[in-house]
Amino acid sequence: MSDFEAMLKRWQTAGALNAEAAARIRTWEEQQLKPSGLRWQGMVALILGAMLLACGVVLFVSAHWDGIGPFWRYLLVIGMVTLFHLAGACTRKTFRGVSTALHAVGTVSAGAAIALVGQIFNVEAHWPIAVLLWAIAAMTGWFLLRDEAQQILTFLLLPAWMLAEFSFYAQGHIGAEAYTGRFLLAWAVLYLTVFLGSKHIVARAVLFGFAAIAAAYGVTLMLDGWRSWGDQTSLSLTARLCGWLLIALVPLMASVVRPLKSSVPVAVAILFSLALPWCYRTWTSTIPMGPNSGHPYTQSGPNLLAHAMVAAFAVFIIWWGVRQASRALVNLGIVYFGLAVGWFYFSDIFDQVGRSLGLIGLGILFLAGGWVLEKTRRKLLARMGQKDVVLEEAE
Repeated sequence: MSDFEAMLKRWQTAGALNAEAAARIRTWEEQQLKPSGLRWQGMVALILGAMLLACGVVLFVSAHWDGIGPFWRYLLVIGMVTLFHLAGACTRKTFRGVSTALHAVGTVSAGAAIALVGQIFNVEAHWPIAVLLWAIAAMTGWFLLRDEAQQILTFLLLPAWMLAEFSFYAQGHIGAEAYTGRFLLAWAVLYLTVFLGSKHIVARAVLFGFAAIAAAYGVTLMLDGWRSWGDQTSLSLTARLCGWLLIALVPLMASVVRPLKSSVPVAVAILFSLALPWCYRTWTSTIPMGPNSGHPYTQSGPNLLAHAMVAAFAVFIIWWGVRQASRALVNLGIVYFGLAVGWFYFSDIFDQVGRSLGLIGLGILFLAGGWVLEKTRRKLLARMGQKDVVLEEAE
């Protein structure tokens, strides 16, 4: 009622409506009111309930796994998939939220079923195929149900399958971690931006959270550079080409779905990931073995340019968030920038000034740096709010 009551009074005051017409409009609007949707408390309860149910099933099966014969193991996992999906189908009309949660647990259980059945056909020989089958199950559920839970699982499992395929062939070779970090960063930036403004709020929030963590972890992997252990060999040319196909071409093609929001940041992320693993330095240190002797060994780590590039990329995320009027991106960029500054302090300054001065400097960094970042964040968000007001008035 509050949405149109003020307008009715305004129109009556101006003489555009009489009391009888306003009463008819009010009566008609009251008849159109529908029950409110699921509130966030109920949504959180359903998500947590689904997660706890899935974890409970996994723990129960794992606790009794050794005492169950092969036939009953097979019957148990297939029965779980069938039971959860049937329960979801039965509650579809009466309580759609519970139905969505049950179908999601059923799709998660499908992963266990695929793994078990795959043992019969030696899926361990090429284990990424199990991830692909699981992704196909999620895609089928999304196609049939149009649920956000199935959409989330699909968008998580598809890149997981691609990464699993690459890791299968790259494992044990020099540069495998760097290519994995590049993959995680490019896909994370795609997911951080391509869903901006999407009406699927739950899917957007969950994928944003996963992407934020994946981006930070991807940068960490790339900072290892090209470290090698023992007699490791470099990646083959075929593996590198396939890696760049998954790192660059596929995310860029996916970003075309919403080019104004995603194509530029994905391209910047690819260029950033191309250069970052090369920004490292090597030096020789000595382990003291006595008063006049020592054992030299070689170390490597990120150089000053790597620190600058990580901080600059965080600033780019902030700038793109302001450009897209996304508070989430601005806040995430601020967090990334703070982490970049803290990482530089710990890796290049803390050990140079001693423990006591290092702690003092760390306290100053947290107090002063936190104040500056928070002040900057508030200014950016306020500017975004003013921009939104101007756009609304123009419309």
